[in-house]
Amino acid sequence: MSFRLSNNLLGILNFVTFLLSIPILVAGIWLSRKAITECERFLDKPIIIVGVFLMVVSLAGFVGACCHVKWLLWLYLVVMFILIVLGIAGTIFSFVVTNKGAGRVLSGKGYKEYRLGDYSNWLQKRVGDENSWFKIKSCLVDSKVCTDYHNQHMNESVTDFYKVHLSAIQSGCCKPSNDCQFTFLGPTNWTKGNDVFINNTDCNTWSNDLGTLCFDCQACKAGFIDNLRSSWKKVMVVNIIFLVCLIIVYSVGCCAFSNSRKSKS
Repeated sequence: MSFRLSNNLLGILNFVTFLLSIPILVAGIWLSRKAITECERFLDKPIIIVGVFLMVVSLAGFVGACCHVKWLLWLYLVVMFILIVLGIAGTIFSFVVTNKGAGRVLSGKGYKEYRLGDYSNWLQKRVGDENSWFKIKSCLVDSKVCTDYHNQHMNESVTDFYKVHLSAIQSGCCKPSNDCQFTFLGPTNWTKGNDVFINNTDCNTWSNDLGTLCFDCQACKAGFIDNLRSSWKKVMVVNIIFLVCLIIVYSVGCCAFSNSRKSKS
């Protein structure tokens, strides 16, 4: 690859990345100013950090390639190499922690139920911390996942309800466990018995109040983890594509750096 071609290609790639970083940064700043809920505030800082990082790295690559600044190109390649290593490590880690666990099929039911102990210890610890779960629960309440579930199934009979397919979060957070054997009156309205449920503490945690339901249940945490697990598997595919692109850009950068050294010798 010639000196001019490799440098121009690297410059173009980094200029495009720089342009993409601008809306990411603007979105993060806008979210930080407009955020009302805990869930929204949880997202603003990571978005801003990603936007600033992409902007700085792409600017370093662009200036280094187009202005033939050797030390900037060297710094750019070091950062890219670290990104590739972290990306590979992150993909492997994600595969390991999400490889364990799945919903349990119930006889005669269209939905599955979820147990926290079925998932990796690392994921269990993430939702086991009270402060972390408070933020997650706030996001779930703000998303109105159970309110929508209630409105969608409020006119269904018990027979029809048991046939419906529910998401992991709906199954874990919006209804009591099948172990409880509560009497169905509505999707979020169940009649408790007088028994104390030792084998499944979620039965005592359940409340018909729409703001409470089973958001503090172990099944809700398990449903959230299962939903997160599915999302991470999709992200892993995107991450692999991103890694391939990084490796290509890194290779072009190596050619540009090598040619820059030759041109000065």
